[in-house]
Amino acid sequence: MYLDFSQKLNKVLEGVTKCLIIPHKNPDADALGSSMALSSFLIKLGKNTKVILPNSPPNYLEWMIKNHDVVSYEKSPEKIKKHLSKSEIIFALDFNSLKRIGTLSNELEKINLPIIMIDHHESPEKFSSLFLSKPEIGSTCEIVYNVIKSINHKLIDKEIATYIYSGILTDTGSFRYPLTSGDTHTIISELFKKGIDHTKIHEKIYDNFSFDRTRLLSVALKNLKLIEKLGVAYTILSKESLAKHNFKKGDTEGFVNFGLRIEGISVSVIFIEDAAENIIKISFRSKNKIDVNKFAKKYFNGGGHKNASGGFSNNSIIETENKFITSIKDFLRV
Repeated sequence: MYLDFSQKLNKVLEGVTKCLIIPHKNPDADALGSSMALSSFLIKLGKNTKVILPNSPPNYLEWMIKNHDVVSYEKSPEKIKKHLSKSEIIFALDFNSLKRIGTLSNELEKINLPIIMIDHHESPEKFSSLFLSKPEIGSTCEIVYNVIKSINHKLIDKEIATYIYSGILTDTGSFRYPLTSGDTHTIISELFKKGIDHTKIHEKIYDNFSFDRTRLLSVALKNLKLIEKLGVAYTILSKESLAKHNFKKGDTEGFVNFGLRIEGISVSVIFIEDAAENIIKISFRSKNKIDVNKFAKKYFNGGGHKNASGGFSNNSIIETENKFITSIKDFLRV
C-alpha cells in the first residue's frame, strides 16, 4: 500500500541534502510526533533536516522538541525565511490546506520548492508535488511509520518509535476511535519491541494538568448544556474565563470529549472565545454515523474528520451559539 509512494519519495530524496518539515499551526501530538519521527529518520539518512513550526507547541508537548533543531515562525520569522531560501524540499505533515499553517503559508507561496504532503484529513488541496493522503487512517503518525518502514525499517529506533506512539495514542483517542484498526495495533506491537515506555509517554501527555487548567475544566463542565432530543452536548468558555484561569495554549485539549461520556449524547461541541485572534474557535466530536466534518464545513468554515473536526466563527458568543442550535437542528433534520 505504501511501496509506490515510498519508491517515489526515495527517488526525490536521492539528490537532496537539505530538508524542512512543517506541521500545522497549534501542533498536536500527531503533527509534532510525525514531524519529529520523520526528521529523525531523514537525519539518519544523512539529510540536513529542520522542523519549522508555524507557532510554538503547547507546554505538554515541549519534551518532543527539547533536544532538536526546531524553529518557530511565530518567534523567528527572519530565521525561517533563511531556512526556506536554503532548503531543497519541504514536507507538509498532518495538514492538507495551506491555511492550516497560518501566515507561514505566505512564505511558502513565495518560493518554488517541491512539497511532499503526508496527511490523513479529508478533501486535500492541490499544493504539493507528491502527496500521500489517507483519510481512512487514524493518524498521520501511522502513515509516516509505514512510509519509514517501507524505505528502511532498520532505522526505526526507540526515539522514532516514541514519537510515532505519541501521535497514534492521541489521534485514536487512546485507541477507541473508529479508525483504529488491527493494523494500528500491529504497529503498536512493533513499537513496543523498540523499547518505548508507554506509561511515561501517557503521563507526559495526559497527566500534566496545572491547578488552573483543572479549574478551567470545571468551568467547561459547569457550562455544559444539552439538546437532549438531538443527543447534543455543548459548552462555552468565554475570554473572561480563560483569562481568570491563566489560560495557556493546549489547556483546553480534550475538554470537548467529555460531552460524549454522557449517556445518549452523540455530538459534543466546545466554543472557545479567542481574544487574541478575535474569533470563536470550535471543536466538534461525534459518534457513529454523524459526520461533524460535513457540519463544520457547511456552517463554521471548518473541516477535519468524520468524527472529529474544527471550525470558527467571527460572530459573538451569543450569535454563534444561536447559529449552532439552529444549524445543528437543520443538519440532523429535526
